[in-house]
Amino acid sequence: MIIVMKHGASAADIETVVKQVEVYGYRAHLSQGTERTIIGVVGDDRPVQSHNFEMLTGVEQVVRILQPFKLASRDFQPEDTVVEVRGVPVGGPKLTIIAGPCSVENRSQLLETAQAVKEAGADILRGGAYKPRTSPYAFQGLGEEGLELLAEAREATGLPIITEVMSPETVGLIGKYTDVFQIGARNMQNFALLQAVGKTRTPVFLKRSMMATVQELLMAAEYVLSGGNRQVMVCERGIRTFETATRNTLDINAIPLLKQWTHLPVFADPSHATGKWDLIAPTAKACVAAGADGLIIEVHPHPEIALSDGAQSLKPERFATLVTELKKLAPAVGRTL
Repeated sequence: MIIVMKHGASAADIETVVKQVEVYGYRAHLSQGTERTIIGVVGDDRPVQSHNFEMLTGVEQVVRILQPFKLASRDFQPEDTVVEVRGVPVGGPKLTIIAGPCSVENRSQLLETAQAVKEAGADILRGGAYKPRTSPYAFQGLGEEGLELLAEAREATGLPIITEVMSPETVGLIGKYTDVFQIGARNMQNFALLQAVGKTRTPVFLKRSMMATVQELLMAAEYVLSGGNRQVMVCERGIRTFETATRNTLDINAIPLLKQWTHLPVFADPSHATGKWDLIAPTAKACVAAGADGLIIEVHPHPEIALSDGAQSLKPERFATLVTELKKLAPAVGRTL
């Protein structure tokens, strides 16, 4: 449930309610907007009687949240969350473009790509230092060397960096380098990992598993939020269906549905959704039209020799063309770029 405080409720009133929540064995999470303070009551499924709180000074109303996710719900926080990534606001009126190679392969490849996406208008640089691959024989990433190269690219371009974390044991190491933890589709329900990044205050970019429902995606986000980390973004990256013509099936429905259900920034990944570079531009535009707050796109200067995901990577000049086209589209849906 959520407890809505009256406009002008004092700090003492809010503290009293929080203490009462804790007396009943629950945790209180505050969302302080411009008009109201909302207190989320989070814990197990034992029933809590609303009248236990309705009579407290400063309480306007008590509302039960029907969805199993609480802190991720718009009932808990009606206003959109804006995540700050090294000064880059994510989730506001401006579209956020994350771009870069699937994997960090070497210094020249990364720096060339980083400079190209920066000049084209990207906001954040992506690159995998640790890569979960279907085959154990495929390129698995450079590890900490890749993290060092990402940090060098950030220094050279000014772009914040996002890279994937695969296990709780590596959260500390990767956290020394990255500006955003990416949780990949295969780890969306790695609950130990979600809890580990939830204990940090580094922003988290959570991808939907190819076999997860929208509700399950938001429940995964709830793990991070309940740990105290409110800097969470969610990403639709395609789901597995009977269709084999593309790598996955892009669930366009999920984007406006997520915007209805959650206050968290919503991204789309047309690269993984389609698996084909020539489908990225049209699907990216569709995602923006559907309400996505941002896009994450794979870019590689020489995709024909990429060590991973070359077929779904845009060359830098094609990426630049796409950004130019998105700048024309954005105002039509109330966005800037």
